[in-house]
Amino acid sequence: MAADDAQLLERLLAGEQKAFKELVGSYQSAMRAVAYAIVGNRHADEVVQDAWLSVVRNLSRFEGRSSLKTWLLTITANSAKNRYKQNRREVLLDDLPSPHGTVDDDRFSSSDGHWLVAPFAWHQDTPEALLMENELRECLEHTLLNMSDLQKGVLLLRDRQGLELEEICNLLEISLSNVRVLLHRARLKVFATVEHFEETGEC
Repeated sequence: MAADDAQLLERLLAGEQKAFKELVGSYQSAMRAVAYAIVGNRHADEVVQDAWLSVVRNLSRFEGRSSLKTWLLTITANSAKNRYKQNRREVLLDDLPSPHGTVDDDRFSSSDGHWLVAPFAWHQDTPEALLMENELRECLEHTLLNMSDLQKGVLLLRDRQGLELEEICNLLEISLSNVRVLLHRARLKVFATVEHFEETGEC
């Protein structure tokens, strides 16, 4: 167990309220992403709530064999699986294409899923640029909403939460190749949205 985890755990076990706030602030969004990938948006908040109750009940039994984050995400995944007893979902090979056509596949590493070409950075502070940034953000949110729960969940866990592909496999109980396909297709849709916006100024 990392020193930071050990220190936080000590404070949590002592009942320090600020430590619980830190824990929630650090891991709530990652836990929601796991829940979302397994049960979808409709039940994700309930699953996270159940997971937090389980965390509080079992905190004294945490042995530190994994990181605090891994432990929390595993509890969340188990909570989602136990509550909804969903069948394992594998992505179909004929997954729906991006609304704006395909994007070159050479933007991501096939071995670890990292970006080879980072998305365009929209960080200018003119009013026009800021307006365009907000419009692009809305386009991207729309693209995310139109992805399957599993595809969006994998994308958020990898690119927003920084989980390794193997961790995602374990949490969601899907194969590594499946995670790669889901991640790749989600990123293609994001890139297609960005490129379409750059060309047309519209979603």
